[in-house]
Amino acid sequence: MIQIHIQHSDPSVLPEWHPGSWRTRPIVQQPEYEDPALLEHCVDILRSKPPLVARGEVDRLRTILAEAVQGRRFVLHGGDCAERFSDCTSAALTAKLQVLLQMSLVLTYATRKPVIRIGRLAGQYAKPRSEPFERSGEIPLPVYRGDLVNSREPKPEARRADPRRIVEGYHHAAASLNFIRALIEGGFADLHHPEQWNLDFVKNGAYSQSYRGVVDAITDAIAFMETVGVADAAEQLKRIEFYTSHEALLLPYEEGLTRRTGQGEFYNLGAHFLWLGYRTCVPEGAHVEYLRGIRNPVGIKVGPGTKQEDLLEILHRLDPRREPGQVTLITRFGALNVESCLPPLIQTITKSGHPVLWSCDPMHANLEYTREGRKTRRLDAIFSELEQTFGLHNRMGTCLGGVHFELTGEAVTECVGGSGGLTESDLSQCYETACDPRLNGAQALEMAFLIADLLR
Repeated sequence: MIQIHIQHSDPSVLPEWHPGSWRTRPIVQQPEYEDPALLEHCVDILRSKPPLVARGEVDRLRTILAEAVQGRRFVLHGGDCAERFSDCTSAALTAKLQVLLQMSLVLTYATRKPVIRIGRLAGQYAKPRSEPFERSGEIPLPVYRGDLVNSREPKPEARRADPRRIVEGYHHAAASLNFIRALIEGGFADLHHPEQWNLDFVKNGAYSQSYRGVVDAITDAIAFMETVGVADAAEQLKRIEFYTSHEALLLPYEEGLTRRTGQGEFYNLGAHFLWLGYRTCVPEGAHVEYLRGIRNPVGIKVGPGTKQEDLLEILHRLDPRREPGQVTLITRFGALNVESCLPPLIQTITKSGHPVLWSCDPMHANLEYTREGRKTRRLDAIFSELEQTFGLHNRMGTCLGGVHFELTGEAVTECVGGSGGLTESDLSQCYETACDPRLNGAQALEMAFLIADLLR
């Protein structure tokens, strides 16, 4: 085994951090704005806006993520690949929440552990891209980077990076959060009535009987608790905790949503949880520099190209206090690579002493293209990476504390396979994603039952 010896940067001697200190570092995956003055004006507008989330909610999430590190909770982290402003509707948001609630219901019942629900929601409006340009016929166009940056419409003027979109994104995120909170406070997630979460795919899908059994068992358990007079049972079961997240990619947007508390600490109050993307995972880069200064819990996407020495340096910068719950490592190796890539990483992190939360993203490294050039993912590869990852952590004595995936509540046909028998020829029926293929509701619920079996 190759021994890695690293001279870590001492956080105490790094330049003083402030929300804009990322501007002094090398940066990738950022659009080119034609009017920098307009961009700064829009960032100033964001600075004047009310926070989208509360500091206390962020601190609470960090606390319960620390419990997941110990194996006492499990993290269910999912949502859209790239949210669109047009998806800010009651129907779309309700459907996403329904799917996540159904999945968490299955996992909670099977594992008897509290589930931490984190949505890729109310801010996942920007996406990293492999190439800066694409072709539409004979015309080269700037690539679509998400609604926070430009439009999907294949026209040169629509693909220009428009800084006014970061203000528009803030307002869509605020509306989404307001609606989700209203649903939860209004009793939508009340376990007394889990039947109201049912969607057509649950009623008619291959797992309908299994899901019905879970609902009936929970309903009976609640009735028993209330009959014997368990204190506060009714009130505790009426609401859930729900957290939001997005990739910390478009740094002017993130800077505009950063706030300083009276104790001198900085929080990004545009989301509860942020993650460092696979393409921006550079120790000296701008994205690491930004994330090292905020108190939000953060994730780090880790894949086959991640250098262990770089990852250790990033961990040292993002979590110098080695605080459980502060950093989540989200592995995304692919079904063909996880067996060779994950064990050395687990050994290195365990030896380092960093108390990370391990999570598996079984989707991003299993992307493939059909003969027609359409992007898709196969459920057998997604499920294989999940099974292998759970097995490796069990054998190596570590705890896989969460999963991270892309889904929608809509009946899309973007990923191949599952009990519904979706094939490549079916993809054109309802292929709606703004970027990468997502699980539909039936496929997501099928994954929840698989995870429940793996956690037992």
